[in-house]
Amino acid sequence: MTLRELIADRIRTGGPISFAEFMDISLYHPELGYYARAAQKTGRAGDFFTSVDVGPIFGELLAKQFAEMWQILHLGSDPRTGTGVRPHFDLVEAGAGSGRLARDILDAARKHHPDFYAAIRLSLVEQSHTAREAQGATLGPHAGLLVHSGAALPATVHGVIYANELLDALPTHVVAMTESGLREVFVDVESSTRFVERFETLSTPRIAEYLARAGAEMRPGWRAEVNLRAEDWTKDSAEALQHGFMVLIDYGHNERELYDASHSAGTLTSYKQHSQLADFLQEPGETDITAHVDLSAITRVAERSGLDVLARLDQTYFLLGLGITDLDGLSLRQRLALKTLLLPGGLGSTHKVLIFAKGVGTPALKGCSYRVRMT
Repeated sequence: MTLRELIADRIRTGGPISFAEFMDISLYHPELGYYARAAQKTGRAGDFFTSVDVGPIFGELLAKQFAEMWQILHLGSDPRTGTGVRPHFDLVEAGAGSGRLARDILDAARKHHPDFYAAIRLSLVEQSHTAREAQGATLGPHAGLLVHSGAALPATVHGVIYANELLDALPTHVVAMTESGLREVFVDVESSTRFVERFETLSTPRIAEYLARAGAEMRPGWRAEVNLRAEDWTKDSAEALQHGFMVLIDYGHNERELYDASHSAGTLTSYKQHSQLADFLQEPGETDITAHVDLSAITRVAERSGLDVLARLDQTYFLLGLGITDLDGLSLRQRLALKTLLLPGGLGSTHKVLIFAKGVGTPALKGCSYRVRMT
């Protein structure tokens, strides 16, 4: 049975499903979902680019930031005596895929920060069984550091939880303002297996509560995404983090911009071979589906969950603070990668970095030393 047939059968049996459920099945079905099938989803051979695809520079700079975070925790409560020192540092990547970013980070840590490298306990959190099976081979000489590989976060974390372009791929509800009021977009099937949209009453009161907190004033014809799963993930991650940091890198906007006229059509997008698709209902499991992250909502949940907000800034400023322009001996290819990570309009300005902490106060981090600004 194809994924299209599976979804169509589910709708015929139980009625239209929310777009959030459709996206969940399309991306994360264990055998037929987008992330369970082809091993390579990004880069020239995939459907979209991430910062990892431009080379190891991104991982090298993250290693520098994580080494500083380890040092902060390593000093413990009293730098003179080392009271509170932990022998290990949990390095936890959520949405880790096959482990390519972790490999880049560990390569740099072993070369430039050997004491930090020796303390690492690596956890890779990934929904796709296929990707998890590839992690050992991807990590190569670092495979011995892997203490946890699974679909869920470790129960407790003393170190750092980080995620690069995870929240934008979490299944999101979609709403539309009609002349009759706010409705949620559901997916139905007509004719043989053609999927179509239906406007229904909201599947949960959390959607209206979410939009009210955001101060969203949608006009008839406007659409928007409400990512309750991203809120839940942030809350769960904050609870797992006992002592340390959380670094989230993704593209998105603050709520004032996300729900204004400039995004009145919503931000939901589907990619296939680096091209946007106009109708992404018809190829479930074959295309990436993504929506911009509500950075205000994530920050609000983090604060409610006991995290301190250290920074919210463009990726460009984060990488500049870590010394990306000071790297020596770069090849032409590496210099082109550097430009991709930094130049306005590229990954540097579209991607934002949110840094939270628990139990460490509000230390001044290298990644925040250039400018703490979000454009």
